[in-house]
Amino acid sequence: MLPVMNTNSWFPTVFDDFFNSDWMPKMKATAPAVNVKENAEAYTMELAVPGIKKEFCRVSVNADGNLDIAIENKLEHKEESKKEHFLRREFSYSNYQQTYVLPDDIVKDNISAKVDNGVLTVTMPKTNKEEVKKIERNINIE
Repeated sequence: MLPVMNTNSWFPTVFDDFFNSDWMPKMKATAPAVNVKENAEAYTMELAVPGIKKEFCRVSVNADGNLDIAIENKLEHKEESKKEHFLRREFSYSNYQQTYVLPDDIVKDNISAKVDNGVLTVTMPKTNKEEVKKIERNINIE
């Protein structure tokens, strides 16, 4: 027979009220899931960005030749109804920025990116290692 645990319903509320206040804000340190695929022609990176428009994503190659990906949270604040209010609200996105070190066999001039159905896809075509050159540029997201 399994023991029955007695829980107090006030404990989580008191705990959350203390740690999730303006004095001690809740940490939002989530990062999108990332898939990386490779074939003979290219590397493909897929980032989960549900509900994020392409205007809020930035993909670039920095001066060090690394790939910078930034996703900015641009929430629209809407007037809430006076008849109802949220007891719990989890629809929220935090900002994300990450730098990825790229392999030497990528044609950095031809990196492309697009957002489709909640997935940011970055395609990085391969080249011969002899053709590698240093380049810094922004990548247009389709």
